[in-house]
Amino acid sequence: MEKTIFEIPKMDCPSEESLIRTNLDGISSIANLDFDIPNRRLTVFHRGQLDQIERSVFELNLGGHKLSTEKTHQVEFEENTNQKRLLWTVLIINFVFFLIEITTGLISKSMGLVADSLDMLADSFVYGISLFAVGGTIIRKKRIAKLAGYFQIVLAIIGFAEVLRRFLGAEQLPNFTTMIVISIFALLANGICLYVLQQSKSKEEAHMKATMIFTSNDVIINLGVIAAGILVNWLDSNKPDLIIGTIVFLLIIQGARRILKLG
Repeated sequence: MEKTIFEIPKMDCPSEESLIRTNLDGISSIANLDFDIPNRRLTVFHRGQLDQIERSVFELNLGGHKLSTEKTHQVEFEENTNQKRLLWTVLIINFVFFLIEITTGLISKSMGLVADSLDMLADSFVYGISLFAVGGTIIRKKRIAKLAGYFQIVLAIIGFAEVLRRFLGAEQLPNFTTMIVISIFALLANGICLYVLQQSKSKEEAHMKATMIFTSNDVIINLGVIAAGILVNWLDSNKPDLIIGTIVFLLIIQGARRILKLG
């Protein structure tokens, strides 16, 4: 592993950082980028391809020039450790609520809760996949983000099939109280997850963007299930519950499409 330090005089805000990250995108040898904006310095940890890295930095016309290159045995980075801690936190929260929602959804006959539980399970897998991306190259991170997107599409197709089966069959009226109470707790959990992910310094990277897209969708879904529970009681019909189940899987597909565009 090599460590190359650049001085970039015109790098004085996060917009320049984002520009540099974008321009270095695609260089497979890069293991980590460490930005020191106050001191206008960029440290690149990489395995070879120094000439390509230099060209990508210099062509931005930010006054960048190389200060030094040296060998390093560092393979773990503070940024990566922070990402792993955040991802483990949201993974555990989502998997616990998957268990809660799938159990209460089946007991209460609520398709909305079942659909949201499957979405929580999908998110758990996505966060687990993202853990494998931490510390990897930019290309690897984008590939993993795409894998997460395709996984969500497959889940949505399975969900649509179940919603259709319930529309065509005679299903018992779901328990609206359970729908509302469990969804309120799930909403709080997803709010915590979104706050935790926002603390990541690497939230602009593809795999971290993917996790934030999923969690943002979950907040919307929880509000929808709460509204469906109210309508189930008001209309004395299971149709609002089935409709929210359909909407959940449409949101999953929309989120998956946004993720696939990241790469």
